[in-house]
Amino acid sequence: MAEDRIAEKKIVDRIVYWIAGILVVLIILVILVGMQYFHSSLQPYDKNATKPVEVSIPVGASNKEIGAILQKDKVIKSGTVFSYYVKTHNYASFQAGYYSLKPSLSLAQVTKKLSDGGEMSSKYHILVREGTTIDQIGDQIAKATPYSKKEFLALMKNQAYIQTLVKKYPQLLTSSMANKDVRYHLEGYLFPATYNYYEGLTLKTLVNSMVAKTNTVMKPYYSQIKAQNLTVQKVLTLASLVEREGVTSADRKKIAGVFFNRIDTKMPLQSDISVMYALNTHKKHLYNKDTAVKSPYNLYKNKGYGPGPFNSPSASSIYAVMHPADREQNYLYFVANLKTGKVYYSQTFEQHTTTNSGIQTKNKDTN
Repeated sequence: MAEDRIAEKKIVDRIVYWIAGILVVLIILVILVGMQYFHSSLQPYDKNATKPVEVSIPVGASNKEIGAILQKDKVIKSGTVFSYYVKTHNYASFQAGYYSLKPSLSLAQVTKKLSDGGEMSSKYHILVREGTTIDQIGDQIAKATPYSKKEFLALMKNQAYIQTLVKKYPQLLTSSMANKDVRYHLEGYLFPATYNYYEGLTLKTLVNSMVAKTNTVMKPYYSQIKAQNLTVQKVLTLASLVEREGVTSADRKKIAGVFFNRIDTKMPLQSDISVMYALNTHKKHLYNKDTAVKSPYNLYKNKGYGPGPFNSPSASSIYAVMHPADREQNYLYFVANLKTGKVYYSQTFEQHTTTNSGIQTKNKDTN
């Protein structure tokens, strides 16, 4: 029996040795393959390539996201190796913008060009102001680029193009696509900022950078929006109203609180901004016939948020909607003194009309 156990032990030991040996060989092979993959990824994607690739790096993109963009655009072989290389070589964050990069460059050369800020110079600047509509953005693009307003608005209606954006930014755009009766699914999603235009830049690439900037601004709020049972579309809708109704950060947060209180009590938001968007015009004064216009955007007639945003809100207005103030005060009304800019808040319609009447009288007396 002892001899049998000794024999069995020898067999088991041999099996263990064989398995250990195989594992060691496999580990060595994995290391060798990994080293080969790493070394290969440092080399040019195509050493014979002569045509540069236009690469757009959005604002706020992480090194991992930049690596994925470069890999997708076939400038480098591996985004993962790019991220590791950048980290181990102590590169800081790269500047957003447009880069002309040849696939014949090594990964080290690509990284240096990104660090240097790219090669493409901006020919024009397109300023998208806070609170501007897609229609107004079209005017700016027509002034600063070879593209006409008609071409821009056609792109805003191009469902195939918009679906590519939805696929790229599902958290940002899904709720917009779910809403019917919208004039433009990208209304409110073209972030207000200054954008560079250089010769050869496509209209789609220009719009992509605007949407990418909005995604960067909204990204910190996605989990909060879900937790509060909101949608991005609803947040941007309120932010677009807050943008035009409030001036200071404090008032914007209070006005956001008023809007939420109205929604909670199932009151219409009754914003003049919504009526003017429905009428597709701007007026100093609205009349009963204006507020009675038949449109899903008319928030005098329709309760809730309506189809979607009315303009491109700023980061400040978005922040205000995500951090509304004084909701416990149950304010349902507000009115601004156009002379002083001060905003007055009321809990009841009676208080509101009294305050509003006093402001109008004071303004009339001082004229």
